[in-house]
Formats: sequence, C-alpha cells, structure tokens
Amino acid sequence: MVKYLFALWAGILIYASLSIIFGAKGISAYRQIEREQRKQEANMDVLMQINRELEDTLNSLRFDEDTLAVYARQLGYASPSERFVRIVGLGLNHRNRTSSGELIVAPEPHYTPDRTIRIISLCVGIAILISMVIFDILRFARERLTPD
Repeated sequence: MVKYLFALWAGILIYASLSIIFGAKGISAYRQIEREQRKQEANMDVLMQINRELEDTLNSLRFDEDTLAVYARQLGYASPSERFVRIVGLGLNHRNRTSSGELIVAPEPHYTPDRTIRIISLCVGIAILISMVIFDILRFARERLTPD
C-alpha cells in the first residue's frame, strides 16, 4: 500500500516542478520579465539622451542669438532688415525634427496556466498508479500460475 503513495508523491513532484519552471511566477515568466526590463532600461537610456539633446537645444535658443536666428530662418522667418524671398515648395519641408522616443508597452509574460499544470500532474500520477496496479496484477498472476 505504501508503494501506491509513490504515485501521489510523483504527481505532487511533477506539479511542483512544472509550476517552478512554467508557472505564472516560474523561471520562464521571470526570464521574460527580465528581458522586458532590459528593453525598458535601454529605451529609458535613449529617452534620456533625447532629453539631454532637447535641453541643449532649448538652452541654445534661450541664450545664443545666432542659434535663434538660424532656427528662425529654418522656419521661414527673417529679420526686419532682411529681404525674404520664399519659393513655394522648397526648403520648408526639410525642418529639423527631434524624435520624441518610442513607446514600448510591456507584454504580459507567457506561462502555463495552473489548471493545465494540475491536469498534467494528475494524469501522470494516475498513469503511474495504473501502471503499478497492472504490474502487481501481472506479478500476482505469474506467481499463481508458476508451480512451486
């Protein structure tokens, strides 16, 4: 009878192993979250670089009149002392645009649902139990049929 408890123990062991590896809080899901974290950190580095560039541009526009004049001319403005000739279709489409970064949405990690893990464990435990019962029946039949 004690040996039949092995089937129960095997089912529990398989459930624990599958949960640790493939479960919602298992190793596989944890690694997916770690990869996503690295991706988000890399995106943050890019966004911080863009922010620094925008701050530099803002400071240049605030404190450097030559830079302000260049940007104004790129936008199609001229000073009162200048004559401005605008040719339609040229020049204004090539404005300097700064990228605002990329929106990265973290997906949910993929994992095996707990119900599926329970069903697999139960099936394996029942299969072990059935194979042990069949083995005992065959051994009992062999012992009865063989002469002493």
